[in-house]
Amino acid sequence: MSAAPIVVRLNARTLPMTDAERGYLAALGARVVEIEGATDDEILAACREADAILIIAAYLRTPVIRGLTRCKIISRIGTGVDKIDIDEATRKGIIVNNLPNAFTEEVADHTLALLLGAARRLKFLDGAIRQGVRPSIGVAGFHRLATQTVGIIGFGMIGRAVARRCQAFGLRVLASDPCLTPELAARAGVTIADLDTILAESDYLCPLCPLLPATRGMLAMPQFRKMKPTAVLVNTGRGELTNEDDLAVALKEGLIRYAALDVFGGVNVFAEEGFPTTHPLFRLDNVLLTPHFGASSEEADADCRRRAAQAVADTLAGKWPEHPVNPTVQPWFPIELRREGCR
Repeated sequence: MSAAPIVVRLNARTLPMTDAERGYLAALGARVVEIEGATDDEILAACREADAILIIAAYLRTPVIRGLTRCKIISRIGTGVDKIDIDEATRKGIIVNNLPNAFTEEVADHTLALLLGAARRLKFLDGAIRQGVRPSIGVAGFHRLATQTVGIIGFGMIGRAVARRCQAFGLRVLASDPCLTPELAARAGVTIADLDTILAESDYLCPLCPLLPATRGMLAMPQFRKMKPTAVLVNTGRGELTNEDDLAVALKEGLIRYAALDVFGGVNVFAEEGFPTTHPLFRLDNVLLTPHFGASSEEADADCRRRAAQAVADTLAGKWPEHPVNPTVQPWFPIELRREGCR
């Protein structure tokens, strides 16, 4: 009789497993190990002989993946995989799977919520009314959305969902993506533009591209200087797309008017004991902050846990999971041939 597979679930304290998630894995007869995974040593100690790893927000760095002896799949409960060394996993013959359409509607909704909050200055108005004061600003700074332009950097599923929502409010949409063709742009009702045009013309800038070496820090002081002084940055993509120190200076000096942020490069909002709020962004009035909540809904959470567990089940049964992000990997273990066209 073969031994029960070992499945390690990371981030189990900050984002605990649900009964349903445990049920999915119990159906495999798996022995589930629940840890947080705050350090490489903790992860490797638990995962060295694991058959599968489920991960939300922890890091799987090169030394950890190199030390895995039996792992067949790293299953991301979510979309981004920039915290996983995919190259090393591929060299080891380990499949990395994610859920690229996991939170499309939620992130698009949150993006529009932040955009609308900035457009209608809700943070300022809420603070004023709580003091029993009717703001004396008149209509300055308020604009009909149908007269405004939004620039979307990255036109994947989330970018397209944000564009549809913006169009419903009458916003003109500029989009930049190396895969965006004139035919696709025409069907989506957007205008293709290069980055400099988007920076110069956007009233609202939404970076929604993947975090890659080429996009890390892509919005820094040179880019902020090209933007309108009335422009708003709405970031629900990846915090590391923006140089946050430069952003704080740009906001303080009035290079841009406002920022609405749900993601952060220098702040770990998932830290067990809380996180420091010493960065200058926390002290600026012209910043609206939410704690990486853009992907959150009961429906998305339940769906992601189920599909991530299913990816583990498929792989351990010798089948390809739904969305391998390293499709050229040569698994070290027996697995069925992939169907033609399977992503």
